[in-house]
Amino acid sequence: MSTPPLTAQARTTLANEELASRLRLNINRLHRRLRQEALAGLSPAQASALGAVYRLENPTLGELAATEQVQPPTMTRIVASLQEAGMITRVTDAADRRSARVHITPAGKRALDRIRTLKNAFLTRRLADLSPAEQERADELISLLEHLLEE
Repeated sequence: MSTPPLTAQARTTLANEELASRLRLNINRLHRRLRQEALAGLSPAQASALGAVYRLENPTLGELAATEQVQPPTMTRIVASLQEAGMITRVTDAADRRSARVHITPAGKRALDRIRTLKNAFLTRRLADLSPAEQERADELISLLEHLLEE
């Protein structure tokens, strides 16, 4: 017995699943490479938390833990290490004395800027290796990724 041929819709679905798998794999590989390229002496968890503190602008430890998708005790350890390194400060929340807000320090901002500069330099070097036609395709791909990420 032979298998019936796939419908056009089934072929499209399979093609999209393969495309999604390749996209996920390569985004994860690029993310891993970027983490390896530039951490400015921080662990990946510390660098991520530092970036989140900057983006969230003075979050509580609970907000930071939720954003980073870690348990509060884990975030407390990460924040303590960043505080010890002089990258962030903890300040008691004036509205709720039981909680603390985390602020990035000038040293933390410099470390974050260095991480971003190193990551951008890595990508700039890689893009420079592309032909003009490939660079144009990369620009189109970035536009597509931005479109995929629109909410």
